[in-house]
Amino acid sequence: MESSARYNFLWHFGRYLIMMRQALGRPEKVSMYWKETLRQMSEIGVGSLIIVCLISVFIGAVAAIQFAYQLDGQLIPQYYIGYIVRDLALIELSPTFTCLVLAGKVGSNMAAEIGGMRQKEHIDAMEVMGVNTAAYLITPKLIAALAVIPLLVTFSAFVAVGGGYLASVPTGLITDDDYIRGVRSFFVPYNVVMMYVKAFTFAYILTSVSCYQGYFVKGGSIELGQASTRAVVYSDILILVADYLIAVVLTS
Repeated sequence: MESSARYNFLWHFGRYLIMMRQALGRPEKVSMYWKETLRQMSEIGVGSLIIVCLISVFIGAVAAIQFAYQLDGQLIPQYYIGYIVRDLALIELSPTFTCLVLAGKVGSNMAAEIGGMRQKEHIDAMEVMGVNTAAYLITPKLIAALAVIPLLVTFSAFVAVGGGYLASVPTGLITDDDYIRGVRSFFVPYNVVMMYVKAFTFAYILTSVSCYQGYFVKGGSIELGQASTRAVVYSDILILVADYLIAVVLTS
């Protein structure tokens, strides 16, 4: 059983590498790829702004409230609330939470879109015409995700800091001057580098894994639903594993 599971993993991993090699091949017509890339950037970026904004406001607000609760009766200055909210948003909350949510929203859509084309034999028809279907279907999505998701993560970090402000200043937990002082204190530019490393890595993972699940789907609507579910589950697991490995590498 263990040998079978190992063989199954290696088989899928090898097929994934072959698919990505084909996806990164030279495009037949650049203008077609450009139009599809712009469409994907609009769907991923503009289509996800509202959900990213809502999540970011609340993760910043919760971080501020909980840290204020832990500071109660302690000797730590109150302005540390702004400092903690900023660094939590940059290093961990914004890149990880944003990409976990996008894996559910964007990743499942990618798997369903490509899987539907596979089931309706659109992919087979394009391959008969000599089209590199892996490149045409996956590369625009990958480029769009790598371009837009880091921007969404940046937007999420700003909104999270604003959410912390809304949760702490108007409610009287901290003064306006103290919160702003905390946000501006002890800033380390390297934390921004960590945020973008995570954003690009997570964007690649959720896009490529979701496209893989859709590209090789077999069967009917039940199998397509299962492929979409696997795309979300595997993407989330790999994002969390990558989050840990990046933290170990970049903070050691």
